Amino acid sequence: MSHQREADRVLRSRGKACLDHDPDVLRSVLDRVADRWSLLLIGLLEERPMRFTELLRVAPGISRRMLSVTLRGLERDGLVKRVAYPEIPPRVEYEVTPFGRSLSEPVLALARWTLDNQDTIRANRDAFDEATGD
Repeated sequence: MSHQREADRVLRSRGKACLDHDPDVLRSVLDRVADRWSLLLIGLLEERPMRFTELLRVAPGISRRMLSVTLRGLERDGLVKRVAYPEIPPRVEYEVTPFGRSLSEPVLALARWTLDNQDTIRANRDAFDEATGD
């Protein structure tokens, strides 16, 4: 049995009914929000629409290619909208959609949980590293 099928079987056995619909959508959305750049870009765009070069300047360490790939993925999922203005020279801005804004609440809840539990997480990691010699 493939690793992915086994993972799906385990999740289903634990009552995760959402996998009865389309597990690929669940995985792809979790991959999107867990990547290094998506949530940062959504957060920046919640403040105001921005141009590509602005985002490149304010997102620390992102490459042009990664910014382009990430914005395209966010646009594909409907979290960000690309707006092209018919001007000379052409102007393109990106803005978060209402659907993208709806992602903030669950993500902030996860961030709050992490902050509330960071001492426990750190202690567990230290204990694990000590026990395994890492």
